Amino acid sequence: MKTIFFHMQGYRDLPDDFADKYESVWITPPNDELCDSNKVAKYLRWNIEELELADKLGFDGLGLNEHHQNGYGFPVSPNLIASILARRESDAAIVVLGNTLPLYNPPIRVAEEFALLDCLSGGRLVAGFPVGSPMDTVGCYGLVPTEVRPRYFEAHDLITQAWTRPGPFPFNGRFTKLRYVNPWPKPIQKPHPPVWLAGGGSVETWKFATDNNYTYSYLSFQGYKAAKNLMQGYWDQVEKAGLDHNPYRAGFAQAVVVGETDADAEKLYLKHIQNFYAKSLHIPMHFGAVPGLMSRKSVEYNLSKGAGGGAFGKTGSENPYTTTWQQFTEQRRQVIGGSPDTVVAQIEEAVRSLHVGHLMVILQLQSMDRELTEYNTRLFAEKVLPRIRHLWDREGYVDHWWPQGATRNARTASPALETAQ
Repeated sequence: MKTIFFHMQGYRDLPDDFADKYESVWITPPNDELCDSNKVAKYLRWNIEELELADKLGFDGLGLNEHHQNGYGFPVSPNLIASILARRESDAAIVVLGNTLPLYNPPIRVAEEFALLDCLSGGRLVAGFPVGSPMDTVGCYGLVPTEVRPRYFEAHDLITQAWTRPGPFPFNGRFTKLRYVNPWPKPIQKPHPPVWLAGGGSVETWKFATDNNYTYSYLSFQGYKAAKNLMQGYWDQVEKAGLDHNPYRAGFAQAVVVGETDADAEKLYLKHIQNFYAKSLHIPMHFGAVPGLMSRKSVEYNLSKGAGGGAFGKTGSENPYTTTWQQFTEQRRQVIGGSPDTVVAQIEEAVRSLHVGHLMVILQLQSMDRELTEYNTRLFAEKVLPRIRHLWDREGYVDHWWPQGATRNARTASPALETAQ
């Protein structure tokens, strides 16, 4: 199994009364009032140091994503952070999950920057192609909701053609018209870096994944028990498409906290978990569920399966500050937390239950400082990671969606990469 250290890069110092005083953590939180640029400078350095530490400690990959105008996670361009990681001497994957395709005008920019990162890293890039959250696409960038997915599909076609067709050639789409498509450079990986999709509940994304033989990752904070029905919908689509049941076709994001004992973990992390669910997921429905963005088919599926909260929705207690450790970790399994033994057992249960080969572990939650994040990361790397790497080995599955240059824990480098180098 591949384990990716996934960093949300959220603002770590939101006030205690944030959810009561402000409309949303996304789109409208007043920047001059809440966002201290000097603190951001410190947080960004911490974020990079934490990613570099994860690389040093042996995680299979380093994960980044893109969001705008928010305190939930402010890496406005994950490619900027990825470029710092790409120049390191490393054999870990750089999982950019990803560039929000509908936001780029023209989308050829994604093809160029991803190709540059693939070259700089020596072929270690995962190219994430998310449709994007409604908060980013409609709220922050003002896209027409019904145009978001058409823009996405067209951007995808332009980028993949730019990577695989000899240039220059013309591209004449509905939203983008280019006389010359001729990116310098192209990626090292051939035919192109592995493409991962990220979803929050749209059934169209499942079909797009199977039509193109891409992976599908569900990014949610409600835990693996709540994700079961939605992920089963994806595997049903895989079966319908006549594809194999390889777990590396799928990924899942999971918040994880580790202590020396279960009691130690509760004492260290509960307040930070409560802060995260109270503040970072404080998103009103009129921002998080914009009419016209999700198709009728997807809405009906989510409602019928009880997955209406989606990736950013809340479940359970109305007030996260009254939610107990047992509710978070045992009853709902929103967070996997406890001693190394407890965490290993729950991760194996989650991975087997969802049948996923790529696990994005979120080890930094909102208000956790540099020291606590490092403690959590080191404990996970030293006492959990070695014990979960074997998952899926016995079944003999092969990860066809891993970067050719990311050879950590692999026997040999990719022949295609060796030729390119």
